[in-house]
Amino acid sequence: MAEKPKKPQKLKARLPRGLEDRGPAAIAATRQMVEKIREVYERYGFEPVETPAMEFTDALGKFLPDQDRPNEGVFSFQDDDEQWISLRYDLTAPLARYVAENFDALPKPYRSYRAGYVYRNEKPGPGRFRQFMQFDADTVGSASPAADAEMCMMAADTMEAIGIPRGSYVVKVNNRKVLDGVMQSIGLDGGEHAGTRLTVLRAIDKLDKFPVEEIEKLLGPGRWDGGEEGKGDFTKGAGLDAVGISRVINFTGYKGDSSGSKSEAGSNAVTLANFESVVEDNALGKEGVAELATIKELIAAAGYDESRIVIDPSVVRGLEYYTGPVYEVELTLETRDEKGRSVRFGSVGGGGRYDGLVSRFRGEPVPATGFSIGVSRLQAALTMIGKLDTRPEFGPVVVTVFDRDRVADYQKMVAQLRHANIRAELYLGNPKNMGNQLKYADRRNSPCVIIQGSDEKARGEIQIKDLIEGAKAAAAIASNQEWRETRPAQFSCAEGEIVAKVREVLARHDVRWA
Repeated sequence: MAEKPKKPQKLKARLPRGLEDRGPAAIAATRQMVEKIREVYERYGFEPVETPAMEFTDALGKFLPDQDRPNEGVFSFQDDDEQWISLRYDLTAPLARYVAENFDALPKPYRSYRAGYVYRNEKPGPGRFRQFMQFDADTVGSASPAADAEMCMMAADTMEAIGIPRGSYVVKVNNRKVLDGVMQSIGLDGGEHAGTRLTVLRAIDKLDKFPVEEIEKLLGPGRWDGGEEGKGDFTKGAGLDAVGISRVINFTGYKGDSSGSKSEAGSNAVTLANFESVVEDNALGKEGVAELATIKELIAAAGYDESRIVIDPSVVRGLEYYTGPVYEVELTLETRDEKGRSVRFGSVGGGGRYDGLVSRFRGEPVPATGFSIGVSRLQAALTMIGKLDTRPEFGPVVVTVFDRDRVADYQKMVAQLRHANIRAELYLGNPKNMGNQLKYADRRNSPCVIIQGSDEKARGEIQIKDLIEGAKAAAAIASNQEWRETRPAQFSCAEGEIVAKVREVLARHDVRWA
């Protein structure tokens, strides 16, 4: 007896970790937010440019932000020429390559913006995706601190344009040169001390989590998580002496005691005065302080007070990547997650001056500064605080098929609506059951449907069923008998009035796509 053929195995539909599918509501919300960001960027004189999602790996090179793993963190493959190509890690390195390749044809300074997905070959987790969207703006070819000041002002304007109220965000500004000046003054300049400098940066970054005495341990011999030697995990410190630790702590503006309290005032003028005392006669540090002083003057002249843009020594993330001013946008408002826990969103964007990136391709100095918004992260924040409309968009008007042999008549109605810039579609399923067609329209979130049977055709009329009003009325109708008698939100009109009457329904419910 012949063997029974094996049933083919079904392929399991599954999504890799760290990725997400997005439906119409999420896509519409992103489009709404990105359009508002674009309007601000263009108001500042930036123009769009697109670069591919893939670049030669050496174009990304050592300028990947993750200095601990300079050759990891990217998705890479070899092409048929055995050259390594990577999915872009950010939108800045591809811009540097584009500017270098088109340098002579571009106006300088060159001001451009880009939006798109970037890819990280990292372990995914809560809020950490392998693919996410960024929206960048960069000025290439200007060494002026005014270019950095504009980035900070634009960041503030963008937050307000997308619905973050004043007082619920802050743009923080720092300068790598100031901290590098402090590092030089304690003997940590030079490539051989790169690892120690990174440890110092990480210690400073934890000032919002630990009291100063714990930060001093991280700057010195190291820290035990359990608080005492031998308890918990051990984090190796930077190994600074007492003088070095004191200078770094003074740079941050924190008191050198165990209270963990920040020094009083905290104004831009006070912070700059503190920076000046810390860098002393170090030339690089003084240069950084001067740049921050210029930024302070420019933002004040433009009407941005210190509640919106503030010089803050705690901004150290990415300082190994940047060469001068660095800035970060932080949401200061708090809300509750789905479990009722207090959530503070923190940073939703940042950037800084990266004068060495384009120079890799040109062999000459090319100053540049840029700002990046984490669109995916910002969208999550706006959704949680109710500043982004995540309701499903209205679907198209559905023209139903009452008589199979009159599909051409129904298609003509669809064409009339589309020519009037109204989203419309012909029902393309099995038309034998009108109930199924109405259920389809409901699932499509259609504002209304068009019905025309032979009787209506003979009278030169159509029926328009307002599904939105009908749903409201249905909730108030007690019986099927009452439903049949009232037929809520359904009315007749002449065939020639189809566009005008549909527009009335759409206007009644503020359907904005029409």
